Amino acid sequence: MKVLSKKDVLNALITGLTAGLAGWGVLSFLDKSLPFGFSPSLLIIALPLAWLAGVQFGYFLGKWINFFNQFGKYVAIGFTNFAVDAGVFNLLLSITHAPEGPLYVAQKAFSFMIAVIHSYFWNSKWAFRSENPNALGQKSLGSEFTKFIIVNLIAMVVNVGTAYSVIHFITRPDSFTPEVWANVGAVAGSAAALIFSFVGFKMVVFKKNNSPRRN
Repeated sequence: MKVLSKKDVLNALITGLTAGLAGWGVLSFLDKSLPFGFSPSLLIIALPLAWLAGVQFGYFLGKWINFFNQFGKYVAIGFTNFAVDAGVFNLLLSITHAPEGPLYVAQKAFSFMIAVIHSYFWNSKWAFRSENPNALGQKSLGSEFTKFIIVNLIAMVVNVGTAYSVIHFITRPDSFTPEVWANVGAVAGSAAALIFSFVGFKMVVFKKNNSPRRN
C-alpha cells in the first residue's frame, strides 16, 4: 500500500487549510455554527487532518483498485474547490446583498471561475500529474489547458444552471433566509459540476496522465 509522501502531506495540508478558512468565513457570514454548537473556526484544524486521512484512505483502497490512488487526491481538491467557490460567492454576497436575480448569476459565475483557476493548478500538479511531465511539450500543455477551460465552461453552465434552477423553481422553505437558500442553490450547482468535471478531466483533459506519478 502506498503511504503519504512529503508532497502529499504538504498539498493536503495546504488545500485543507484553504478549505477550512473558506468554510469558516462562509459559516460566519451566515451566522451558523458546526453541529453540536462547535465554532466554525474548528474547520481550520479539522479539514487539513480530514484531507490527510482521505488521501491515505484513497491509497488504501488503491491496493485493490488503482483508480482510488488518484481519486482520493481529486476528492480533496474537489472539496477545496467547492470551499473556494463558496467563499468567493459569499464574499461577493456580503458586498452586494443580492441573493437572487441577474447579479446572483454574475456572482456565481465569477466565484466558479476563480475556483476553476484553483482547480487547474491543483489537478495538474497533484491529482492528474503525468508519469513524465518533461515529456509534455509546451504545445501539449497548451492543448491540455484549452481542453480544461472548455470542460470547465460547460461545467460552469451546469453549475450556474443548477443553482439558478434550485433557487427559482423550488419553493424556499420559510425557515430558510434568502442568503441560506442562495447557498443551497450554490451547493447543488457545485455538486453537479464536481461530477461532470471529474468525468471530463479524466476522460478528456488529463487522459494521457491518468496514472499518477510515483512519489
